[in-house]
Amino acid sequence: MKPNKLRRHLETSYQEHKDKPVDFFRRKLLNCRAQQSRFTKAASVPSNAQLASYKVAYRVAQCKKPHTIAEELILPAAIDMVSTMIDDATASKLKAIPLSNNTITRRIYDMSKDIEEQLNNKIRDNRFALQMDEATDSNKDCLLITYVRFIDADDLREDLLFCKLVTRRATADELFNIIDTYLKEADLKWDDCVGICTDGAQAMAGRRGGLQALIKRVSPNVQWTHCMIHREALASKQMSPELNDVMTDIIATVNYIKTRPVKARIFCALCEEMGSDHTAVLFHSESRWLSRGKVLSRVFELRDKIRIFLEEEGNELANKFNNNNFLMKLAYLSDMFQKLNELNLQMQGTNTHLPQLADKITSFTRKLEMWEQKVKEGNIDLFENLKSFTEVNKLQNTVILCMTTHISAPQKHFQSYFPVQDPAKYDWIRNPFSATPPSDFSTAEQEQFIDVPSDSTMRLQFKSKALAAFWIGVEKDYPVLGRRALAILLPFATSYLCEIGFSAVASIRTKYRSKLDIENELRVAVSQLHP
Repeated sequence: MKPNKLRRHLETSYQEHKDKPVDFFRRKLLNCRAQQSRFTKAASVPSNAQLASYKVAYRVAQCKKPHTIAEELILPAAIDMVSTMIDDATASKLKAIPLSNNTITRRIYDMSKDIEEQLNNKIRDNRFALQMDEATDSNKDCLLITYVRFIDADDLREDLLFCKLVTRRATADELFNIIDTYLKEADLKWDDCVGICTDGAQAMAGRRGGLQALIKRVSPNVQWTHCMIHREALASKQMSPELNDVMTDIIATVNYIKTRPVKARIFCALCEEMGSDHTAVLFHSESRWLSRGKVLSRVFELRDKIRIFLEEEGNELANKFNNNNFLMKLAYLSDMFQKLNELNLQMQGTNTHLPQLADKITSFTRKLEMWEQKVKEGNIDLFENLKSFTEVNKLQNTVILCMTTHISAPQKHFQSYFPVQDPAKYDWIRNPFSATPPSDFSTAEQEQFIDVPSDSTMRLQFKSKALAAFWIGVEKDYPVLGRRALAILLPFATSYLCEIGFSAVASIRTKYRSKLDIENELRVAVSQLHP
């Protein structure tokens, strides 16, 4: 500022100081700087205390707990432990760690952005596959969760890409816009996307106006996969009218007991008096993959207690539990759906791929053929509950006919949802050292397929590495063949990770935390990367 303007400001605003000497103003300047120094020192946080704050915030997010737990529980508990185990002076140092609700929120936000940047840097200019699903949470917000699988160093890595709020209808256009906008902001290219996996909903799977159709317009070579776990659940859902009546009666029985608190307590007391391992039946939910099998197994286990309870209540459903024909069908259904649950569990998990799950489906369809033949011969050894029940009660022909009809039905449904393919189709991926090359191989692929079995280094790596890691190594030396194999191994075969993500959302976003910014919380809670 010009001197004359400074002089005018002094004379008009500070007339009492206009005749003071220069030393007076110098002392004022030094005093002001000293005050600034004291404030800066008081407001600063020691670096180790700040690091401790981030570590506590990371654990809070990982455990999906409210942010206030850090200041209300963790810090007082830590002070109590340190003062007890060491001394009060050391414990007092913990008070310097900032752990307020807002501080934990900022820490989680910082870590989430750091993890997101790490992830995007790994994906950028790299091939990747996506799995996505949308659902409504307890706050009635529609969320779109998307996971990504990509090649990281010498293996495949899976991680949460994003969780976004769907502000309008969950149409294919709306979902595509959310995904497309994110990829552009993160500088990721659709051309690098080799596969997408969704459920069979029209908005996702529609060939003309669905999400897969919109994605294929911008990335024609992308491979769409209908989640194999969803397909398995749909294929096993259909039942004959006769068995469907049994299932309806079972659900009615469960609802009669579970929806009335007094009756539920009385039934619990009855089971305890009779020495049962379990004291409650389970609610049935169509949307849960394993629900039907668990409900049937529990009802069959507690069938005698349920009969006594219903007779005491005067409920006509008690007659069902006195009917051996009904109980045999119940035993069969509990066994059958237990086997379907085992298949479902085998298909769950991380790092699954199409050849792996195709083997499990092929194996199960062959088992269905074998079970049907055994039942026709009167052999029910594979159905444990039914076998134990028929040791006392003679197996009825009507039940055998019902069983064979039901076992043959899933075979047709599985063939519909999982079209029959050559079992050896993926043998060249499973073991390139003993398989023959497919007929649709190009000349370059055939040439490199001959080279791999002759490479002793590759043979050693095949024995010591996971299948995906092995083919990533193959791609470095034999790029044409390796790229062909990874185009099959890289895409997701199920949307299992999205289901895990929605379970985490349910734990994080309770009715007491309904306004929480879920994306940052979820990313820190479930990501495999560390900030």
